[in-house]
Amino acid sequence: MSNRARPLRRDAVENRRKLIDAAEAVFASRGLDVPLEEIAKRAGVSIGTLYNNFATREALLDEVMPAKVLALRELAESALSCADPWRGFVAYVMGACERQAADRGLNDILSRRYPDAQVASRACASGFAQVGDIIERAHRSGQLRADFTLIDFAYIIWSAARIIDATRDAAPDSWRRHVHFLLDGLQASAATAVEQPPMTSEQLVRAMGAPGPG
Repeated sequence: MSNRARPLRRDAVENRRKLIDAAEAVFASRGLDVPLEEIAKRAGVSIGTLYNNFATREALLDEVMPAKVLALRELAESALSCADPWRGFVAYVMGACERQAADRGLNDILSRRYPDAQVASRACASGFAQVGDIIERAHRSGQLRADFTLIDFAYIIWSAARIIDATRDAAPDSWRRHVHFLLDGLQASAATAVEQPPMTSEQLVRAMGAPGPG
């Protein structure tokens, strides 16, 4: 008897695709804490079918979110190819925040911890490392304040995420003003000494916390 897994039936493949498409849409519009029943309903399948395909919420996140996170690579590559390192840095920050504002699921995955969604977490870590190259390039040009770190970049994404969530209905572009002020203050020419050191990586992980519903 062969040990190879039998291929999925055509209807099973179709149901899985419907679930992925539904999850992409619902996560983008409602965020990652949305009840999974809503995803099943949008896909036109039972909640049992959802769990047969994705045993946990994290398994579904691992299917849907990495591609959205990795799409930021194109934005990073554009920033790194910009002739002016400061403009590249600004373009990346604004572009990333624009995508956060447009996609609630992306906003969640970039600003919170989902340790059991290992594929999505690795995608976030990979993107975070690429931002380090953008920061280093702006440092070398002397345009970005020298004490700004990768952890400090996380603060920008994190604070923007909270503003995006809080003002989404009342004033959805309010985050732009906040980020603009932050960017002005990050120019080397505007820098003054900061006594408080940045958080450590361990402190940042603890501060970002874990999501709510399982």
